[in-house]
Amino acid sequence: MAVLLLALALFALAGAAYWCVVVLHVVRAWVRHPTARAGLGLGAVIDRVCVVVPAHNEAAQVGDLVRSLKAQTHERLTVVLALDRCTDGTGEAARAAIDGDARFEIVEITECPEGWAGKVHAVHRGMECSASAREADVVVFADADTVFDPECVRACAALRRDRGAALLSLISTMTFDRWFERVAQPACGIELLRQYPPERASRAERRRAFANGQFMMFDAAAYRAIGGHREVREALLEDIELARRVRDAGLGALVVLADGLVTCRMYASWAEFRRGWKRIYTEAATRRDDRLARSGWMVRLTGLGFALGGLGATLTGAAAWSDAPVLGPVAAWSGVACLLAMTLGVGLAYGRGRVPLWLVPTYPIGAWLAGSILREASGDLRANRPTEWAGRTYARERRG
Repeated sequence: MAVLLLALALFALAGAAYWCVVVLHVVRAWVRHPTARAGLGLGAVIDRVCVVVPAHNEAAQVGDLVRSLKAQTHERLTVVLALDRCTDGTGEAARAAIDGDARFEIVEITECPEGWAGKVHAVHRGMECSASAREADVVVFADADTVFDPECVRACAALRRDRGAALLSLISTMTFDRWFERVAQPACGIELLRQYPPERASRAERRRAFANGQFMMFDAAAYRAIGGHREVREALLEDIELARRVRDAGLGALVVLADGLVTCRMYASWAEFRRGWKRIYTEAATRRDDRLARSGWMVRLTGLGFALGGLGATLTGAAAWSDAPVLGPVAAWSGVACLLAMTLGVGLAYGRGRVPLWLVPTYPIGAWLAGSILREASGDLRANRPTEWAGRTYARERRG
């Protein structure tokens, strides 16, 4: 019993230490790093802004996006919808929502050449075929499943200009209607941001390049200087590849939480969710199966392992309190410290990302699911299974 109590206490203390570090990181980021809403208090800019949106079979979402873009308060705004091999009525839904607004134009794309990822080609064609995109001072690339707050473009244009960033990217606020959005999505997002913290993605030195393709705002001259989407034509995670090119060119970047200025529903089903996050994790890990496997174990250990260890230490220590008057209380209080630190860390992270706080107790389950997605992504690479995305199949060889 003494050995068990000591082991549980040490494990719980390790969990408490880990989550205390998480708390410190979240608080520091909250204090030092802005969200997109910081741009609301800045003066308006008069840049010509063009929003380019690639869309593949997005009939259910494109209307909401168009209506949100029509409501933008930034005056010099145009929008290009690059409809990529759509077969579900996306074009009809988009035109109905546009309703003759002259600021919008549609580019129809019927094929994707070999050597291009579908989304990347759609954006490239949207830029090539639109005079307003070519002449813009600022270009925004957004996904068709996003919805913009009316002040979004104005605030982001002002914030990008104020910080002198060639690239401003937002971490979207997610929707939480479906079970996997509530349980798995926050844990998956936390793990991705653990790998690519926005503060590190925004620093001038030793930057860990990262961007979120749901919203990327570029200085148009900087975008052309790094070669645009043509230079990342094969990338399945073109956002991170573009961010790396911005970094390598010595240009500034700013990655911030959208804080409600952009919301996104990423996936409509659990199967799509797993497939989509496997793609994200695989490319974010530069197709390193060993890195994916380690991350899978790490998120399970810190998310579920420490939760069970803290609970086990608390209950076992309380049960042995009178029989082991030293180790019993030590184990019990170590378990309580672990659970409190974890609850505080997850709660702060959820609050900063606008995740409902009542979902905090589900985080250990979400961490286990996120770990299973990472492990599955690692297994797919080892087995040379291709990636299926947006109507195409891509062979992705593992690295190193």
